Amino acid sequence: MLALVACVSVARAEDGYGLWMRYVQADASKVEAYRAALGDVVAPDRTPTQRAARDELQRGLAGLLGVQPRFHTAPAGTAALVLGTPDSSPSLVIFQPELEDIGEEGYLLRQTQLGGQTVVVIAARRDIGVLYGVFHLLRLLQTGAALSDLDVRETPRMKLRVLNHWDNLDGYVERGYAGGSLWDWHTLPEWLDPRYTDYARANASLGINGAVLNNVNANAVSLSSAYLRKAAALADVFRPYGVRVYLSARFSAPMELGGLATADPLDPGVQRWWRGKADEIHALIPDFGGFLVKANSEGQPGPQDYGRSHADGANLLADALAPHGGVVMWRAFVYAHDVPEDRAKQAYNEFVGLDGAFRDNVMVQVKNGPIDFQPREPFHPLFGAMPRTPLMMEFQITKEYLGFATHLVYLGPLYEEVLRADTHVRGPGSTVARVVDGSLDAHALSGVAGVANIGDDRTWSGSHFDPANWYAFGRLAWNPDQSARDIATDWVTMTFSRAPDVVAPVVAMMMGSREAAVDYMTPLGLHHLMARGHHYGPGPWVAGGPRADWTSVYYHRADRHGIGFDRTTRGSDGVSQYAPAVARTFDDVGQVPENLLLWFHHVPWQHRMRSGQTLWTELVHRYGRGAGYVEAMQSTWGGLRGKVDEPRHRHVAAFLRIQRDEAQWWRDASVAYFQSINGLPLPAGETPPPHPRAYYQALQFPYAPGDGR
Repeated sequence: MLALVACVSVARAEDGYGLWMRYVQADASKVEAYRAALGDVVAPDRTPTQRAARDELQRGLAGLLGVQPRFHTAPAGTAALVLGTPDSSPSLVIFQPELEDIGEEGYLLRQTQLGGQTVVVIAARRDIGVLYGVFHLLRLLQTGAALSDLDVRETPRMKLRVLNHWDNLDGYVERGYAGGSLWDWHTLPEWLDPRYTDYARANASLGINGAVLNNVNANAVSLSSAYLRKAAALADVFRPYGVRVYLSARFSAPMELGGLATADPLDPGVQRWWRGKADEIHALIPDFGGFLVKANSEGQPGPQDYGRSHADGANLLADALAPHGGVVMWRAFVYAHDVPEDRAKQAYNEFVGLDGAFRDNVMVQVKNGPIDFQPREPFHPLFGAMPRTPLMMEFQITKEYLGFATHLVYLGPLYEEVLRADTHVRGPGSTVARVVDGSLDAHALSGVAGVANIGDDRTWSGSHFDPANWYAFGRLAWNPDQSARDIATDWVTMTFSRAPDVVAPVVAMMMGSREAAVDYMTPLGLHHLMARGHHYGPGPWVAGGPRADWTSVYYHRADRHGIGFDRTTRGSDGVSQYAPAVARTFDDVGQVPENLLLWFHHVPWQHRMRSGQTLWTELVHRYGRGAGYVEAMQSTWGGLRGKVDEPRHRHVAAFLRIQRDEAQWWRDASVAYFQSINGLPLPAGETPPPHPRAYYQALQFPYAPGDGR
């Protein structure tokens, strides 16, 4: 039997630190059934990962069931939960045939008969699969699922499921809105903050198996011997949880650290330097994952500085890592030296001709859309266009263009929209998900990366709702066919309450929040209208500066006659970078989805929309609709007072007030600006902005958080 824990009535501190792993006691109607179903636990404890699984079960069952589980390392007559691999738990050998095809990280979670009694089994080929299965079981308990007839078989669809941290060595996080860096480089490697372990636990609960520790705008010092020892200390903490460490590599490091006169990837001395550096890293971090590289983009050094290609640069590092099993994630986010005709075409133009030129351990990391993590973009045309090269999806979890941490914007629908988009490169069903999971072109190497918004804030992500995006990213990285709504339901249930009258309205708020943000920021396919540099607030008037494609006017091209970027075959011909079936749809103003109309077409203000309204009327309406949705979220959240703990309810309510004011600001500033361009009267019933365009344009925010510094 399970040992009962003495219960002491203590107010639970709800500050967000527990994330979705709060393990609050299960509903009374479930507790006895769960206790009976789980009984004593047979679990090995010989390896760090095995001990991590036992520790998580102890933490979870004690919180959920009000008991301390009784662990055994060998079969016990009263056992009702058995976990392990066929090697670590001999009673699970009978599952060996089923485990053969679930991979190194997959697991079985099943109620079955074992040794003449009914048991719940968590079986896997490797310890890490067992740990993932433990977290799955705890999720079922937290969400009130029945354990009878339990039969789960899980295998991750993506091989690499990685968080990219844009953390600098001075503790500042670029595009981070949750305080300073999680990594205290000054006290590493000697001091290992317990928060590092909790970070690894959170990732393991989602199946995230990698972390890039430093900014893609990399400092060469990150590869110095002193900092490699610090990274090794973090790797030691993460290893039991299946999280491998990666580092962003500065391409010019051989010059800055090694004193070489060049970083030319074809130079033998440069090649020797990188081989030596890879050997040094792997001596300290045997399971080092590899390098993430941003090169020849936004001023970063790269192979093009020497007349070489992206493939030459990536292969240099891939060859150095290959003996150790490491990979190179080479970013396709690039800028040419000259401003292109169409920024959206640039990555495709630079990379598609290199298909098949990369080593087998190189992944080209492609942003979800062709510009830069906008509230809405079409899927990137590179997906499906490089069949001989594994492409790695790059999503942004931190909301650089979506209101930072203060705006409630659930990104699950954005991720789902992109992953389910059909490239049509092999006919219908050639989804982006099938490109990045490798199944479309039979790639063994596959992956997805998310730019993290994790810092030293107690909430981890800067608000009580932003962890939902970390959570959704991890769940969809494991299985991109999951539903964003179902994921949100699990997250709300584990984070706030199991009560249906809390879960249903909060999930409804979340599911509409991304579309609302698109409406009040960049409706109908508008894009990159944020203020310069820090991207805080509206800036449709932004013009001038060093590059036209760093301005808003470059993208919206509004004048007295119309608005939108013409990427049709009559314009920049950006549509032709897509498969013919997709290109035809995007090229036709009558067929293009209206939510991408102004991305692909420059149309008159009087263009008739499918609603029957003019474009101008529809545009103003959508700006107001987005702001109105935020007010509705405020009302919904206000109605949950007393059903959500007061500290978190108060914090979310304050942030919703910020979002309401800023959504209205976006609406008013954008309408004032575009009206000053087209000279049209406001549609009937629309409230005029309270200030003229000049007022909004004069606003300055020099200390907005998260800029590139």
